[in-house]
Formats: sequence, C-alpha cells, structure tokens
Amino acid sequence: MLLTIDIGNTNITMGAFEGEELRATWRLSTESRWQPDQYSVFLQSLLAMKGVSPSDIDAVVICSVVPPLTAVFEESCNTTFHTHPLVVGAGTKTGVRVLYEPPRDVGADRVVDAAAAYRLYGGPLVIVDFGTATVFDAVTEEGDYLGGALFPGIHIASEALIQQTSQLRRVELVAPKSAIGRNTVAALQSGLVFGHVALVEGMIARFREELGANTRAIATGGLADLVATQTNVFHAVNPDLTLIGLRMVYDMNSTGDTSD
Repeated sequence: MLLTIDIGNTNITMGAFEGEELRATWRLSTESRWQPDQYSVFLQSLLAMKGVSPSDIDAVVICSVVPPLTAVFEESCNTTFHTHPLVVGAGTKTGVRVLYEPPRDVGADRVVDAAAAYRLYGGPLVIVDFGTATVFDAVTEEGDYLGGALFPGIHIASEALIQQTSQLRRVELVAPKSAIGRNTVAALQSGLVFGHVALVEGMIARFREELGANTRAIATGGLADLVATQTNVFHAVNPDLTLIGLRMVYDMNSTGDTSD
C-alpha cells in the first residue's frame, strides 16, 4: 500500500491506496509540538482503526505546508514503516508547469491539487480548497498552474469575529434557514456561510473572465461540502483531491511518467 500524507496548518489528512483505489482515509488535528515517536505511536493506532498494519505500507509520499513537521514525519515514517518518504517539493515531478512568481512560493499542496484536478477534469480549472484558508487556484487549458487568490477560511473568519467582539459567541457552522437572520446565532451563520458562498461565487466568476467561460470549478477541503451544498457553481466536489494528487505524483516519480 501507498500512504499519502497531507500536512496542513490545522489538519493532517492521510490516505492508504492499493493501486489506484483509496482504501482508507484519516483526518487528525495538526500537533506541531509532537515528536517523531509520538507521531509513530499515533500513526500505528490510526492505521489499526481501519485494519491497516504498518507492514502493509510499502511507500509514503508527503506534501507539507508546515516545514517543522516535515522532518518529524520523515523520521516517524522511517521508524514506523521502515521506508523513506517522498516529500513533494522543488525538483519533484508533478506534470504541472508552475507559472507563479517565484515558483517556489507555491505550496506543494496547491501544485498537487492542480496535478490531480487537471488529470481528472481537464482544463481550464479553478480549484477552491476550503481549509485554514480558502484558496483559489487557476489551471490553464494546457495544465499550467497560473496562480490564484487567498482568503481567510471560514473557521479563521469566525474566530477573528468572536475574538474582536464582546457579545458574540461561537456558533455551529451550518447554513441557516434564511439569509436574514432573526436572531444572533442565525445572523452569524448567515454571514459566515452565505457570505462565504457569495465570496466564492464572485471569485469564480472573476477567474472565468480571465480563464474563459468554459472554466470548471472544483471544490475540495474539509469545508467543501458545507459551501457546495449552497451553490451550483461547482462542476465537482472532491474532498480527497490532494490525496489522489499525491498518489499520482508518487507514480510519476517512481515510473518516470510526466504526462498530463
């Protein structure tokens, strides 16, 4: 099996592939202070929950936007699976030409998403990743990564609002019955959910003005379903896009395939 690991600022998402089939997924909170041994123990426990043994894992591929944790996971994977992981970075074959300036400033997860989305859906594309930040990525008709836009994610927006006001409290992030909130909870939910939906629709419309009217929009990330159920702007919702992209990138680097 191939273990794919996406290390984000808020969550770490993992998937176990047998060939092209995603057999199991895991999602855990990012703990930046943990040591390799702590993650080794935790990894073994997580895998056991889905009936996967460390000996089942033949290879590991990682993308990370938390540099201190990258080395931690490399050591942990060496200890747990007796294999050195492929860490996606500069020099890794992805099948994507990065036109961002400078190219090294693009997060590995964004390039991996672009590689997967282009192979699955073709181009041009706008990929919206709903995570710590809401990230918009543009992929050209030829499969080149062009650039994008960054916006505070729904959780960050919610926390900032609560911390900067004295009479507002945390609310469940669900869509209210109407845009006009008749109480404080509903008003917050309307602003956070429907406001974010309007932001996404507006940004996708702007991206389409630059990429072309035939641009497809793909949603991914932990809050993708929350937003996607409130709009018809998305061609597809694929919460496992990054994990699938990591599998594709691993295959390219193990077989020499660089085709789109």
